[in-house]
Amino acid sequence: MRPAPASRIATARSTGTAHRIPPSPADSDPGSGLDSVSGLDSGPGPSPASDPASDPDRQPTARRFAGVATMIGSGLSNQTGAAIGSHAFPVLGPIGVVAVRQYVAAIVLLAVGRPRPRSFTWWQWRPVVGLAVVFGTMNLSLYTAIDRIGLGLAVTLEFLGPLCIALATSRRRADACCALVAAAAVVTLMRPRPSADYLGMGLGLLAAVCWASYILLNRTVGRRVPGAQGSAVAAGLSALMFLPVGIAVAVHQPPTASAVAYAVTAGVLSSAVPYLADLFTLRRVPAQAFGLFMSVNPVLAALVGWVGLGQNLGWTEWTSIGAIVAANTLSILIRRG
Repeated sequence: MRPAPASRIATARSTGTAHRIPPSPADSDPGSGLDSVSGLDSGPGPSPASDPASDPDRQPTARRFAGVATMIGSGLSNQTGAAIGSHAFPVLGPIGVVAVRQYVAAIVLLAVGRPRPRSFTWWQWRPVVGLAVVFGTMNLSLYTAIDRIGLGLAVTLEFLGPLCIALATSRRRADACCALVAAAAVVTLMRPRPSADYLGMGLGLLAAVCWASYILLNRTVGRRVPGAQGSAVAAGLSALMFLPVGIAVAVHQPPTASAVAYAVTAGVLSSAVPYLADLFTLRRVPAQAFGLFMSVNPVLAALVGWVGLGQNLGWTEWTSIGAIVAANTLSILIRRG
């Protein structure tokens, strides 16, 4: 992976959810003709319009429509998976659900990345191990926050991670204004009130810190390890770290078949499906469009939590979520304009 500003990484990788390790467009093969940032065709090889069997006017539109449809499906799959996984909390607890999710993510990424860890040097292993720790901590803190404060608020607080990375790399006054808007929204969300769960909110902010660290570490891993091998090994290490946890949970409270099914479904919908969907999407839509759509994930999470889990939010929470989404959207549009 070539060095890239953290803001571009945050834009191309903001995945609502850091529940998964998304594919990096910069991990694509340099010889494949894919742009290392946007994932769009840019190198040698025939373009869609040069195919005599294709319609030069309809092909780009069809590709973009397919990309947008896939982004919508990926976002809904990610948040729906988190909602379904929450049904296993009474039996497995958040830590048990996260353990199962780590196993599913490892299986998918190891199958796709096909890493060769024996060839890694210590210089390559260091960021990979850090990425594994951050990945596990990020998912655990997020799922525990979901259990305490609900899906919408937890994902919104987690989303501050990539937003801060994007804003911290800019010196524009408009970005400073965006940061103030986001900060005001967070203060509003965490305002003192009798029903406030500050531990849950703190865990959401911890997930945000982990997501920001994940973005920076993923950039380093991508520069030092070819292809998707680094992310695959990190997912495998994270799954190994959670193996004793999974055994302890199973021994302490034997899981029911339905709880395991919920957890596995969460892993598939929030790890496997979004990973494959992003591989498809980043080759059909610009990175800017991808980043803008990912900004809507807190809204999707709030809607899924409301419809699927009955987690109602007041107008203050909805306004704060909208302000954070608007701050990120405006920041991307200004930077890309």
